[in-house]
Amino acid sequence: MKHDVIVVGGGYAGMAAALQLLRARKTVLMLDAGKRRNRFANSSHGFLGQDGIAPDRIAADARKQLAAYPELDWIDEEAGSLAGKRDAFEVITSEGKTCLGRRILFATGVEDRLPEIDGISERWGKSVFHCPYCHGYELGKGRIGVLGSGPMSAHQAELLTEWGKVTYFPNDTAVPDAQTRNTLEARQVTIEDTRIRRIEGKADIILADGRNLSFAGLFVATQVTPASPLPASAGCEMKETPLGSIIHTDETKQTTVPGIYACGDVAHMPHSVSLAVGDGAKAGAQVHRSLVWPDA
Repeated sequence: MKHDVIVVGGGYAGMAAALQLLRARKTVLMLDAGKRRNRFANSSHGFLGQDGIAPDRIAADARKQLAAYPELDWIDEEAGSLAGKRDAFEVITSEGKTCLGRRILFATGVEDRLPEIDGISERWGKSVFHCPYCHGYELGKGRIGVLGSGPMSAHQAELLTEWGKVTYFPNDTAVPDAQTRNTLEARQVTIEDTRIRRIEGKADIILADGRNLSFAGLFVATQVTPASPLPASAGCEMKETPLGSIIHTDETKQTTVPGIYACGDVAHMPHSVSLAVGDGAKAGAQVHRSLVWPDA
């Protein structure tokens, strides 16, 4: 069977796109490796109607709603390869299944590159976060540590003063210049220049000089890369941002390859569940329009 659209990635953006297409009675195949970006978090915040709900539950409820549409097929496998052209794409899954589709929509998400700090990965999504709008409120205006990781780190530290008392750790990676240092100090950010040795407990930072500083939570502006190499191997142009690499799309969410679209975290900045869902809904409608008016 040839589907109208193959959606690669069954996270929030991919499911939001699929919903628009299914309601237009288009046949949709979802290929999902099951590795949502926020799978490490215990709860999701800032998504209207789902605030504080566990990510697994949000995803399961959404998938159940999509399953009510007979035009949907779902394969819990990763897309392994992609060939063909607009109206005649072929995707081979990681288990060797051949899937045919008229359009491809990448909603594969991104992977976060964490700084090389002992103890950070075990706390990612639990007491170490990247989005203050998603997790800042729950810290109750407590002490917040911001870990230097790149060009956006100082900006993140400045913004987080809205959620608590901030200490910024350049960690020899994102050392602020004099102007940035003055800006941070004007926002009453404490700048701790001693290098981090490790993270312990819930959110305790052990410094190289042996001091132990405790926080309600830690934040880091991660660098991101597409979670799947498939868009790049298919010829989709990438776009470099201050936070990492994403897929370049036009205003219709089409990539630089005709017939291939992209949405969600892998195709826009900034990132949150709400924004991924909105971008997915837009992409689904735009892909549908390309099927109705192929020459537009």
